[in-house]
Amino acid sequence: MQQFDSALRDAAATVEPRLSDILAREIDRGGPPRLIEAMRHAVLGGGKRFRPFLVLETAAVFGIAPDDAVDAAAAIECIHCYSLAHDDLPAMDNDELRRGQPTVWKAYGEWSAILVGDALQALAFELVSAPSAHKNADVRAALVLTLATASGACGMVGGQMLDLAASEASAAPSAISDITRLQSLKTGALIRAACDMGAIIGEASPRQRNAMLAYGEALGVAFQISDDLLDAEGSTENVGKATGKDAAAGKATLVSLLGVTAARKQLDDTVASAVNALSIFGPEADALRGAALFMGRRGR
Repeated sequence: MQQFDSALRDAAATVEPRLSDILAREIDRGGPPRLIEAMRHAVLGGGKRFRPFLVLETAAVFGIAPDDAVDAAAAIECIHCYSLAHDDLPAMDNDELRRGQPTVWKAYGEWSAILVGDALQALAFELVSAPSAHKNADVRAALVLTLATASGACGMVGGQMLDLAASEASAAPSAISDITRLQSLKTGALIRAACDMGAIIGEASPRQRNAMLAYGEALGVAFQISDDLLDAEGSTENVGKATGKDAAAGKATLVSLLGVTAARKQLDDTVASAVNALSIFGPEADALRGAALFMGRRGR
């Protein structure tokens, strides 16, 4: 677990200055200062950089140095931050607090938050398609495809659509399978993509890539269950955003359907599946194993 904590900090220390440099470059290229300032608020306002960590650590399993995977890691963080800027909007989740500070729309206005998300999405694809992402054009094309698939209608955006539609009684998920599908798209898709992108950069074999996808699949489920438990039991001060919103909105989650005890049991089983998926790798995957184990203790 200590190796995970250290690797997570190292990933943030690698990605943070790269993101800052990229956004500074946008000013030099003529981007409107207010837009770039709001983008910086969205991207550089804290966060553990968990998805970039997954890209960097998965790539490291295949001998790739952090500097050779940092642009892909920055790209997936741009997609994640764009999704948060949009999700927080009044028309969606209507959140005013994110990472312990005002959300983008609260700080800069609604239309600015929409444009921030649009710009960050475009920037992400610029990063993974540029030669600096990888010298091999086939690898860059695979990165673009993976990120696009995970971000779109059959991934993160599709999951958000299902989540928002669930506020309508006729569309509210009532079965565990419905909730699992929603969460697999909204949260799990980018986590799977982060693991896959590291394997792509490392030019992994099909067997190795499938193992990383299986790990990412289980890790995404574990992340969402632990997030639901935090929402049910955590405090705003510890989590950095409003908690208790799911229950207040009557929103169905695995925790609300299964209860805390059964949800924790499912979380433990899913963590074990994630660790098992890495069995073909040696100690070079220990930080990834630690990430899975961490999910089992969030909020405990």
